[in-house]
This record gives sequence, structure tokens and C-alpha cells, in this order.
Amino acid sequence: MLRYTLMRLGILVACLLAVWGLVYSGIAPRGLGSSNGMWIILLSLVISAPISFVALRKERDRASIQIVEKVDRVKANLDANRSQEDEAVDEAARARAQGQPS
Repeated sequence: MLRYTLMRLGILVACLLAVWGLVYSGIAPRGLGSSNGMWIILLSLVISAPISFVALRKERDRASIQIVEKVDRVKANLDANRSQEDEAVDEAARARAQGQPS
């Protein structure tokens, strides 16, 4: 997951540098007034999103598999804990029914 995040950040930085170069060379339009910095950031985000979507497809799939495996492990642990708790409650109920202290 960290690898995917760093790759995505790298694409964003590359787009940011490219847009900055285009704006300051006059090829791309400048923002209005003092909004030039915000314009560069927003344009970089808009450009980097589809690039990341296409270029990082395999890495995103790997990251999602890791997340699914982790969620499955957590669910299995919760189910195991829940069944242990149910067994303890059942034993206590049987002990009370038989008149034994728990």
C-alpha cells in the first residue's frame, strides 16, 4: 500500500512540475490574480488522476488484495473471539442450571 501511495505521489509531483513549467513558459494559461499557485495545483491534480488510474492499475490491484486479506484476517479473529465468548457464556449458563458456582 505504501508503494502505491508513493508512486501516486510521484506522478502528482511530476504533473505539478510539468504544469508549473507550462504555466511559467506561457504555454498554459495563468490563474486569475494571485490564484496562480492554486491553479497549478488543481490542474496538476486533474491531470495526474487519470494518469494514475491507468498507469498504476496493477499496483492498485496488488494493494487491494493486501487490504482484502487483512480484512479477512480481522474478520476471522473476530469470529474466533466471538465463538470463544459464546462458549464461555454457555458454560456459565450450564453451571448455573446445574447449581454449581461459576
